[in-house]
Amino acid sequence: MAKATREAFGETLIAMTDEGLDIVAVDADLAGSTTLAKFGAAYPERFFEVGIAEQNMMGVAAGLSLTGKIAYTGSFAVFATGRAYDQIRNTIAYAQLNVKICPTHSGISVGPDGGSHQMLEDISLMRTLPGMRVLVPADYQSARAAIRLAAEIDGPVYVRLGRAKVPELYDEGLDFKLGGSHVLRTGSDISLVACGIMVNQALLVADELKAQGISAEVIDAYSISPFDEKTLLASAQKTNRVVTLEEHSIYGGLGSTVAEVLSEKYPCQLKRFGMDREFGTSGDLEELLVHFKLDVPSIVQACGSLF
Repeated sequence: MAKATREAFGETLIAMTDEGLDIVAVDADLAGSTTLAKFGAAYPERFFEVGIAEQNMMGVAAGLSLTGKIAYTGSFAVFATGRAYDQIRNTIAYAQLNVKICPTHSGISVGPDGGSHQMLEDISLMRTLPGMRVLVPADYQSARAAIRLAAEIDGPVYVRLGRAKVPELYDEGLDFKLGGSHVLRTGSDISLVACGIMVNQALLVADELKAQGISAEVIDAYSISPFDEKTLLASAQKTNRVVTLEEHSIYGGLGSTVAEVLSEKYPCQLKRFGMDREFGTSGDLEELLVHFKLDVPSIVQACGSLF
């Protein structure tokens, strides 16, 4: 059954608080969309609604973290990382405060809201901040695992969640660790390294390539920072062809991360799929995947050109 990664947010915070974790959540007038409204209904004394004031949301979360709370924030990625970047950098990251930034509407999967709301630079902004950990779960169960992992880590964590419903790839209780990745399919001819909603696309591409006699390895690179270099390099050394897939700019995100590792430690063929210095546009997710050439046929054709 398809579920959006954002659906894991409020539910997971409730479960962790039920278990005794000292969690609070701060939202900026979008609790219904972020699903933090569920947490607020279950634990009203632990939920803080600051209105349309994302910068204040980060400041309040920072202050709550200084009292010993594990502070989570909601909002959309374009507001949480763009509008509130100064507060994230100079208040949260600089002091390494225990704040978990978990926006629920990132990338082109925001869909009809259009380019003004489709944040395609958030991973880049977050992964360059000293001490900021960046996690990009691919489905509902991995989102639950990422949100739980964030609570276990002392210091700032960015968890990128999405609006669109995506197929469930994992079972409950999956192994999910900081600096890790999952090899979902082994292969010998080409390595498909993806994150977020593009992990399912990578699996579909691998199916198409198999029909053409090409063996594709599929890696869910859910931890962007720190990054699992060991798994990437082991795969690249087998295939000598690496393709990255992300619904984010190819500059500063997963594509850049992989390029940095390969250029220093194992130069080989590399093709990056994502946005190339462009804003998003309005449309449903399937239309946008085609528009940005992130659909299966476009990726399969480009992969074939690497042979």
